[in-house]
Amino acid sequence: MLSVRMKIVFSHPTGNANVRAAATALANENILGKFYTTIASFPGNMFDAVSNFPRLAEIKRRQYNPVLEPYTQMLVPWLEAGRILAPKMGMKKLTKNETGFFNISRIYNEFDKKVAQRLEHDKFDGIYAYEDGAFHSFNEAKRLGLSRFYDLPIGYWRTSRILLANEKEKWPDWANTLTGFSDSDEKLARKDQELQLATKIFVASRFTAKTLEDYPGQLAPVEVIPYGFPSVNAGREYEKISKNRPLKLLFVGGLSQRKGIANLFSAVEKLKGYVELTVIGHKPNNDCPALNEALSKHCWIHSLPHVEILKKMREHDVFVFPSLFEGFGLVITEAMSQGTPVITTDRTAGPDLIDHECNGWLIEAGSTDAIQESIEQILYKPELVEQAGKAALKTASERPWSIYGSELARSLRIG
Repeated sequence: MLSVRMKIVFSHPTGNANVRAAATALANENILGKFYTTIASFPGNMFDAVSNFPRLAEIKRRQYNPVLEPYTQMLVPWLEAGRILAPKMGMKKLTKNETGFFNISRIYNEFDKKVAQRLEHDKFDGIYAYEDGAFHSFNEAKRLGLSRFYDLPIGYWRTSRILLANEKEKWPDWANTLTGFSDSDEKLARKDQELQLATKIFVASRFTAKTLEDYPGQLAPVEVIPYGFPSVNAGREYEKISKNRPLKLLFVGGLSQRKGIANLFSAVEKLKGYVELTVIGHKPNNDCPALNEALSKHCWIHSLPHVEILKKMREHDVFVFPSLFEGFGLVITEAMSQGTPVITTDRTAGPDLIDHECNGWLIEAGSTDAIQESIEQILYKPELVEQAGKAALKTASERPWSIYGSELARSLRIG
């Protein structure tokens, strides 16, 4: 059990919005002892400078609150820089899953080993680490008698395979997009061992917590702390929707059937002429003719800076995110923070954030009919866009990222 005076190591190789919020909160609450990552950009440091080069612009996403700079140490930054640069230099094979020299699994593993080597010297009271980056550090932390806090950002892998295996049978033409089945047995075994080593497990949605029921053994206590919302766009204005203007729908995410995109395209096809769909996201590969054909019928944007994605959210009436397996879905909170109501499934953080037909819509995962029916409901009553959008803004304003960070810090204090 941690007291106010105790401190922990916080570890994540690549960082994202929830990692930044958690690390900042631990620093502000005087819990943080050390923050390990691969690349961290702070005002005036080397990575802040090189992020202005087009091929390294992704490093702008590694900008952390300056309060973290005294706690931060970068490990294996050259490996992560290689992973960022390789695809831009036409060397995608170098980042191929588990085999490429700069593959993400190798980076997590090497980073985790470096963290483990420093724990005895750090002499803190515990470590907070994330899936795929905790195996070595948790083993060393157990040897040293330290608390081991584990963050599972997406659902448990065994549940994923059970649920998504059905999709291969239902949508065989989209099977090539389901790349999550390629993880090696060794990697999956490490995931299980990380969970077993944890003394407490944190998840961001009730759906993720439920997937852990498929773990073949006893686990430490699991706590659900939903992520926070970005700053709200209080000035959102709603365009009047008439019979002469199609309903503007937006999807943002990986173009995989894990996200339910085959269902989305099928539902939209049935509503041709009444809706207009924009898709923003990367293809997992070029081996899915069904995906390529569907994208050709709609506005497809391969990638956009984050600020431009938020702008697109404001320009659309409804955000549709029919994911079949999602630990949370940060795009849900991003859309709601822009006043854009969301249609999402019961296998995301939707049930933790959305009051059905009030500030958005919750539908059954994997149901094309459910997507279509929700869109039709809006077409029949277009005033629902503004009503649900304003309610979504209110929800977002009541749970900023600082609330998530405070709740996490409070839970760590009490063990």
